[in-house]
Amino acid sequence: MKNRFLLLLTFLSLSASFFAQKKPYKDNFAHTFSIVARDKNTGEMGVAVQSHWFAVGNSVAWGKSGVGVVATQSFVNPSYGPNGLKLMNEGLTAEVALQKLVDMDPGEAFRQVAFLDVNGNTAAHTGVKCIVEASHINHENFSVQANMMLNDKVVPEMQYAFMKHSDLPLAERLVEVLKAAQNAGGDIRGKQSAAILIVGADKTENEWEEKLIDLRVDDHKNPIRELERLLRVKRGYDYMNEGDIAIEDGDIDAALQAYSKAENLLKGNIEVTYWKAVSLWNADQKAEAIPVLKSIFKKDPNWKTLTYRLLDSDIINSTSGELDKYFKK
Repeated sequence: MKNRFLLLLTFLSLSASFFAQKKPYKDNFAHTFSIVARDKNTGEMGVAVQSHWFAVGNSVAWGKSGVGVVATQSFVNPSYGPNGLKLMNEGLTAEVALQKLVDMDPGEAFRQVAFLDVNGNTAAHTGVKCIVEASHINHENFSVQANMMLNDKVVPEMQYAFMKHSDLPLAERLVEVLKAAQNAGGDIRGKQSAAILIVGADKTENEWEEKLIDLRVDDHKNPIRELERLLRVKRGYDYMNEGDIAIEDGDIDAALQAYSKAENLLKGNIEVTYWKAVSLWNADQKAEAIPVLKSIFKKDPNWKTLTYRLLDSDIINSTSGELDKYFKK
């Protein structure tokens, strides 16, 4: 009885937020294409989206680790995001949660929404007044949807791309779906912004651990390409973090391996090269480290200043006298 009462209170609260929404034609536009998906091997869940609209990720993509993800678009009712996650967190499937909210939304004919829950169940809604071409295809573990497209080939091509690239990590796989949508014709208006959000398979205790990847391109002439670049940079900095942790643990070999991987992804990034050189120094491979550090110091002497400051934090295995021997003029 208590559980039923709590569920009733939840629905009353959700109803109030839905009926407080403006008339649909006054809502924010996010005519776009998107995908919600789950990696069946890792359990990670994600949303990726592209639109000819500024900062599309700010309104379309929602997710919570161990719960699910939501894409809300067309004439956006943003409450589908937090309210949908709340319902799925309480144990409702994606289908039941979405239907509850659609039934309460007076502007549902203008909405396009997709839900995916932690078990890989998906549900999607394309209102009858969404601007053509508008459609969705949902399967176990993923749903693709689009509105205001140039043609009716976009959504099927998105479906095909997700199935084709099953060997990729989820984030890279979602980017391939966006690329396929754009190549098929994409948004009839063109391109402007894109975003990707990845959350984990398990619930987290800390809010800052919710999002594994959260990248947004708010205004760009080629947003998907820029999103792909940012994802590559993100992966590079993940390796940088691994290297930093390895240094803290005193595992120089692991640090070198991580920094080398980062350097390969972040070509031309002076900081990656610098920390790899510090790791070489700490691994007593000074003959390799010294010319690299000298080159860096020549480009920017602030890195030399930083190197001396590392002494007090025990991050570099040296003394000021030894550093003077090689680097002080």
